Amino acid sequence: MSFFVAEAVAQTQSAPPPQSGLFQIVMLVGLFALMYFMLIRPQRKRQKEHQQLISALAKGDEVVLTSGMLGKVTDVGEVYITVDVGNEVKLKFQKVAVHAVLPKGTIKSI
Repeated sequence: MSFFVAEAVAQTQSAPPPQSGLFQIVMLVGLFALMYFMLIRPQRKRQKEHQQLISALAKGDEVVLTSGMLGKVTDVGEVYITVDVGNEVKLKFQKVAVHAVLPKGTIKSI
């Protein structure tokens, strides 16, 4: 019977006053705003910059691919580019595989 006495005492105490729902809504909106500015916005900015880089590719550009390969663009198509990686070895890659465009003459200096 002593087990039920603590429960009976706990039931007689009054419950704390309910919190306003406005505070919870403000916290939820604040959390969403934080997530937007910390995660979503920077990712969209990087995607936009990469899309501009890909659309500006031209014949003769020196590029670094996501695989780490360096080469000179010899042909640009709708989806694919042809890259000369040395000794007249030409490889075909998707445009999205381009990581960065290097300044002219970088490959010769390496």
